[in-house]
Amino acid sequence: MAACKIELTFENGYKMPALGFGTWRAPDDEVEKAIDEALTAGYRHIDCAPVYLNEPTIGRVLRKWLDSGRVTREELFIVTKLPPHGTRPSTVEKFLKRSLTDLQLDYVDLYLVHVPFTVPEVDGPFLTDDNGEIVLETTTDHVALWKSMEAVADAGLARSIGLSNFNRRQVQRVLDNCRIKPANLQIENHIYLQQKELVKFCKANDITVTAYSPLGSKGIEKLLNREVPDLLDNPVVKHVAERHGKTAAQVVLRHLLQRGLAPIPKSTNAERLRQNIALFDFELPDDDMVKLNELDQNIRICDFGFFPGITKHPEFPF
Repeated sequence: MAACKIELTFENGYKMPALGFGTWRAPDDEVEKAIDEALTAGYRHIDCAPVYLNEPTIGRVLRKWLDSGRVTREELFIVTKLPPHGTRPSTVEKFLKRSLTDLQLDYVDLYLVHVPFTVPEVDGPFLTDDNGEIVLETTTDHVALWKSMEAVADAGLARSIGLSNFNRRQVQRVLDNCRIKPANLQIENHIYLQQKELVKFCKANDITVTAYSPLGSKGIEKLLNREVPDLLDNPVVKHVAERHGKTAAQVVLRHLLQRGLAPIPKSTNAERLRQNIALFDFELPDDDMVKLNELDQNIRICDFGFFPGITKHPEFPF
């Protein structure tokens, strides 16, 4: 049974569970068990991407659940993304069909352009130059790209289409030239990076917002080669959690829900993933929301520092 009690409605009428399950950097041996645990706990919104390198494993778990009748396709909300090496009009359909094959699905509920920049198409690791920097493809054309995204929606391969990691200027470019509006923008969002103006802009344009890294991604310090702040150790968060008899993670996730966003926490720990969806038996009062809103420090954790040289791309969003 689905445990998420809140849905966000897209402009096209489709609904997305406002709490999802993230799968970034979850290796196959962990993600198989984690997806099984997540579905058992009541998650129905599963966030995927080919660059996470685990879609075939996720697909096997989804197929097992669907074939057993424990869940129907209509009950699931599956998201995947067009990868950086596919961000060109000619490769949108190819990469979506590849993800559909891996996920063992006929369609996805939401297909996102993962990043606003492009790198050369490869079947292995992204190409790097002699300096160790990512080789860039600088002819990214968002208007032409979006027309191909609209085409896969028209074909029924994706029920809804959207964007990820685009800034306001880039989103506006799509809005100014679209036939089908983006249904969703997925961005990093948490108590230290609340992106209030971008969220306000999206809501004004009927674009729902998904919050990735809602718990702060403390586990990617080695990947970034720098220290990452621990959101869950913040004194204000801990105080609010203690007052409500909840975990710090539950508090920051509930804060996002009450801001009208859809957080997608990732955990491969069965107890924590169950805790992370237990958000619908309490509500943060206005004074707690104000205190948590005031923690915004414009601290971005996922700045793509793991792509050396990516800041030189003309469509680098930050």
